[in-house]
Order: sequence, then structure tokens, then C-alpha cells
Amino acid sequence: MMEKLFIFYAWSCGAILVGAVGCILGYLFCMGLSGLDLSLIFGNVRPLDALMFRQPVFNGLFPAILGTLMLVVLSVSIAIPVGVAAGIYMAEYANKRIRQVFCIIFDILAGIPSIVIGLFGFSVAVFLHHHFLESIYPCLLVSALSLAFLVLPYLIRTTQIAIEGIPDHVRITAIALGASRFQNIVYVLIPHSLSGIVSGVVLSIGRCAEDTAVIMLTGVVATAGVPKSVMAGYEALPFYIYYISSQYADSKELVSGFSAAIILIMICVVLFSLAFFIKRRLSDHMLYRF
Repeated sequence: MMEKLFIFYAWSCGAILVGAVGCILGYLFCMGLSGLDLSLIFGNVRPLDALMFRQPVFNGLFPAILGTLMLVVLSVSIAIPVGVAAGIYMAEYANKRIRQVFCIIFDILAGIPSIVIGLFGFSVAVFLHHHFLESIYPCLLVSALSLAFLVLPYLIRTTQIAIEGIPDHVRITAIALGASRFQNIVYVLIPHSLSGIVSGVVLSIGRCAEDTAVIMLTGVVATAGVPKSVMAGYEALPFYIYYISSQYADSKELVSGFSAAIILIMICVVLFSLAFFIKRRLSDHMLYRF
């Protein structure tokens, strides 16, 4: 009887969660679907001219879409090597005492509010500007580094847990056959823990794509066009959504905010799908390359 009640409770919680997500997405699409068109993205500029960078777009979301993609890709590219390497160290090389200390540190870092990370990134940019290089300002690179620091604890902990969760008979097989510790990590542990590592990457992508507090303090602006370098200001969809939802002048601008949210969700879905595709290809290549 208790088992059936627990199963019913679990299914009920799952159904409530799916229903809540469905209601949110349904409301979002009902409010913003009518505003999705090429003029919202490219404004008065021809799409081909905008895509070929022949003409700048100042009254559309094209610069914000590109800025969001550049921000997410740059942040995740910085965070993944460091996070995965630190997770491997925690799982395979750190002794018990060091592991306990760093686990506490990473858990504390994961709980730090994003606005604090934004203030830290802004302070570092100001410090570098005044004491080292005057050309350094809050910019795309500072935002990417701040977001990478924000998502590092998630990548480290998911990598560590994924590697530690590998069964012992898989973990010691290559060692028993004469493989070195490094070979065991590269050829056995990482391929078998890719699902967990990719889960951390997906979580990081979502956090980088949606976080507004960090980028507000570290380089995002309302109108900047397509960023010409990583040291320039940029536009981003999360900031546009926040700006429009708080200061819209009429219902048309509010609809454009809902439409921008739909575009942001679609970008996240594409990036998630790409991450899972890369994971599958890497798994097939690393596990069955012989």
C-alpha cells in the first residue's frame, strides 16, 4: 500500500511539474507568437544584408541574438576545460581531506547570487582599467569570464559525481590490463561519464543564456550593434527582455518582449540539442573507435 502511494505521489509531482512548464510555455507562445516575424529580428534591413554584415541592424533583435550566442559559446568554452579538469582531479587525484574541503568550497560558490558575481566582474574590470590597461572596460570578454566563473561549480561537481558513479568493475579493468592512470581516464572514465558531464554542460548553457544580473554589470548595453570584438559592448536577449518588460510603452513592445523570450528558448533548445549530438558522437568515437 505504501509503495503504491509513493508511486502515485511521484507521478503526481511529475505531472504537476510538466503541467506547470506547459502552462508557462503555452502562455508565452500565446502572447508572443503573433510578434514573431522577420521585422522583429532584422528591422528595416534586408535579412541577407544583415546576415552578411553589409548593413547594421539597430531596430531589430539580430545583434542581441548574435550577442547572446557569442556570450554563451565564449563562456562555456572557457568554463568546460577548467570545470572538467577540476572535476577529474576531484574524482581521481584529490585525497579525502582535500576533496571534502573543495566540495564545501564549490557548494558555497554554487550558492552565491549572480549579482555578486556581476559586481565582482565589474570590480575586476574597473581595477584593471585603472591600474594596468586603460582600454579594458566592461565588455563581452568580462561578461563571459564572469559567467564562466558562475557556472564552474556546476561543471566541477557534475563531472566529479559522474566519474565517481562509474562502477568499480569498469573503473579498474583498464588498470588491470596495464593501462596508466591517464589512459584509464581518457579511454574509459571520460567516455563512460559523458552523459553526466553533458548534463553539467547543458545546465551551464542554460545559466549563461538566461542570466541577466551578471551581464547588466559587466558589459551589456541597450544598443550596440553586432560586437566587433570581445573587448566591445554587446546586446543580449535576456537584457532586452528585462528592459522591455520593465519599461514597455505600449502592448506592441510587450509582445516583442514575449517574442524575444520565445527566440531565447529556441536558441537554448538548439544549443542543448547540439550538446547532446556532440556527446553521442564523442561517445561512439571514444568507446568504439577500434
